Amino acid sequence: MQIDLNTPDGLTLEAVRQLLASASDDEHTQLRVTKGGIAYISSGTVGGTDIDGLLFRLETWAKGSGYVGLVAASDEVWVMQIFNALKQNWPKPPFDYIDVY
Repeated sequence: MQIDLNTPDGLTLEAVRQLLASASDDEHTQLRVTKGGIAYISSGTVGGTDIDGLLFRLETWAKGSGYVGLVAASDEVWVMQIFNALKQNWPKPPFDYIDVY
């Protein structure tokens, strides 16, 4: 699952909800956005690892923390926070690492 931030209807609350739901909370994850505008959740490759080609990334979410998965996707406040982080930082983030808290 990914979100194409270049398409006018790509970034929606429902798309963010589906993106969060598609990831497993059984491993460390990180929401990343490529320079081409594709937002996705990386599993395993997190932190400052393999960041060539990324425009920005959010902090790493530790496994078992509840930031991804079905429970996270049902949390309206969390979905809105991630939606806003993407909306506010695409296409010109102030930094390549974004903290959403």
